[in-house]
Amino acid sequence: MIETLTVLPLSFWVVAALLLGGGAWAATRIREGIGLPMLVVLGTVASWYAGDVLYNDYAHNHAMMFTADVLQNAWWQVAWFITSFLCLASLMHGLFNGRLRQNSSRVFLLAQTGSEDSVFQSHLDQLFWGAVLGWVVLVAIACFRLGGQIPYFFFPFLGERADPWGRDQIGSGISALLSLAGNVQLFLAAMFGVVAALARNERVRLLALLACCLAWPNFIFDRTRNSMLVIVMPGLLSWVFIRLRMGWGQKLAVLAVCFAVVNAWMAFVIANRSQTSIAAAVRGEGTNLKEASVEAHHAGLNMFEELCWINTLLGANTLEVNRGGNYWANLVNPIPRGLWKEKPLIGLDYAVARGQEYTDTGTTATMSTGLVGQGVINFGSVLGPAFAAWLMALWVTFLARLDLRDDEVGNLGVFQLGLVETFNLGRDVTFLALYPVLFGLLIVWWMRRRPSDRPQRQLRKFQRGAV
Repeated sequence: MIETLTVLPLSFWVVAALLLGGGAWAATRIREGIGLPMLVVLGTVASWYAGDVLYNDYAHNHAMMFTADVLQNAWWQVAWFITSFLCLASLMHGLFNGRLRQNSSRVFLLAQTGSEDSVFQSHLDQLFWGAVLGWVVLVAIACFRLGGQIPYFFFPFLGERADPWGRDQIGSGISALLSLAGNVQLFLAAMFGVVAALARNERVRLLALLACCLAWPNFIFDRTRNSMLVIVMPGLLSWVFIRLRMGWGQKLAVLAVCFAVVNAWMAFVIANRSQTSIAAAVRGEGTNLKEASVEAHHAGLNMFEELCWINTLLGANTLEVNRGGNYWANLVNPIPRGLWKEKPLIGLDYAVARGQEYTDTGTTATMSTGLVGQGVINFGSVLGPAFAAWLMALWVTFLARLDLRDDEVGNLGVFQLGLVETFNLGRDVTFLALYPVLFGLLIVWWMRRRPSDRPQRQLRKFQRGAV
């Protein structure tokens, strides 16, 4: 590590100073709603870029692989992104959330006072029963598609994980509907965790825990780490920072233990996912948990390296600035390919430039460009990072709006899910990461337009029909 610190250029230390200064400034604005989302964005940049140099041995990896000019330029691009983001986030918050700025952050108040408020608890109950109704519909569809394999949808550790929403890399036919169902399932599973963590109604809390036991294994025994974080982290953070009434030092200690457990499981997944299924590995057919915790290296935490590759490929004319083409492909991604067969593909040009083979179903492997690198690919070294910063400023403004509108059912759950998904945006700003949040927002909007007892009545009606 000492060797790495001695070879880092001045531009890296500028990035570090901006992250520390920006983080301190954002921390003073948590009560206003914008501070916490800004901190998460800055933490995301710190993890994917500054963290890359420490985790992946900058001195013997990056410094050997790229020229000094490429490394220097990449760090200045990251610094320019952070500077633009800090300026734009405050501006966008004032522009779009002006009328709400008189409110205090709901999350901040809950962390201070707890979750005993009767109105808040009523909202949690309504969120839970609405989520149960949606879950019942998804399970019915899964039963139809999986047939005799349905037990492995709930209990993948008994055999092999069953996925009713599987699709090719390049969609066709009903793949858009399958993707929709998978993302709705992800959102509902995350909401069960939030309710289990915060509900004071004993019956609702126990049912939410039961729902977690049924809904979470399908993701935990998958190979996708992002999905695991999305379902687990909202409930975990709610429990640590809102439900547990103890000092901040104790909360951080509990969070550190939970992080160690999550990290150990992810190391186990990484060590086994290329050679066997996770369910088989749990049964002893792969690398065990102790060996995985020591040997596994988390792949993909290298967005600074990808930024350097982008600058290198652009300089060699192997890759061209696509003038917003990548962002456009992400913007129109929600349109089903069945309706638009020539819908542009996301990021395949970069994957091919990085040496991946193009096939009829996509590429042999997808390559993330990173939050800053994606901006550079779209609009170049100057406008690109600033445009990426503008997108993230819009995102934190949206999250702040959810936090400040504390009187609406489901906003807290969507807000927390959005915070977790922000970390995934560090790999690429894409609807592929945001679908659970967007579909979740539509679901809670629908809940708010129903009478408060409507989800329970619909569920009871469904149960009577099933009997």
